[in-house]
Amino acid sequence: MSDQVSPRRIFIAGGTGYLGTGLIPQLIRRGHEVSALVRPESAQKLPKGCRPVIGNALDRSTFGLAVKGADTFVQLVGVPKPSPWKGAQFRAIDLVSARASLETAKTAAVNHFVYVSVAHPAPIMKAYIEVRTECEAMIRTSHLRATFLRPWYILGPGHRWPLLLLPAYRLMSLLPSTREAAARLGLVTVEDMLATLAWAVEHPPEAIRIIDVPEIRRLGKNVR
Repeated sequence: MSDQVSPRRIFIAGGTGYLGTGLIPQLIRRGHEVSALVRPESAQKLPKGCRPVIGNALDRSTFGLAVKGADTFVQLVGVPKPSPWKGAQFRAIDLVSARASLETAKTAAVNHFVYVSVAHPAPIMKAYIEVRTECEAMIRTSHLRATFLRPWYILGPGHRWPLLLLPAYRLMSLLPSTREAAARLGLVTVEDMLATLAWAVEHPPEAIRIIDVPEIRRLGKNVR
């Protein structure tokens, strides 16, 4: 870890998910103290060195006390493998968990709230985008310092089918009418996301910061 970066006390909701399982070891290696919210049956999935907090991501009363003393809250809870027909689940899980995490972070006077959102606008996944946009709005009104990461699709193990769309992306990037959409809705790798998340944790903003797909790619290449 760079001498310019002070060790941070980080609380993660969603630590055993797609991003959390990769992010926690990176943060620990970089010298940070990490606690993660988990269900009882998932505690053994956390990497060595991470402090488990047993609780329910939808109920702030089960983990609120454990957040006290943290300077950074990373919100990663969400429905696995989002798809257009999971609208009810997005509202029941993604929205409710984000509200519980945000209220807990405010009460605990957390300095920086990191939220993985989604690129928008987009022609599909409207229910998912609607919920993530609603969560962003809640965070804005909290007046917490916050970072919004806005990937579209994160390529990684078990998440590679969009590679079939690369020829279409190349064509869209060549046309003036679709060039901006191709960049904003482009694909990023899980390695790029993890590097960007670690960078965001170590460099809190003054207010609200948005990191979109081109910036995720840039940071992913430059800060590993």
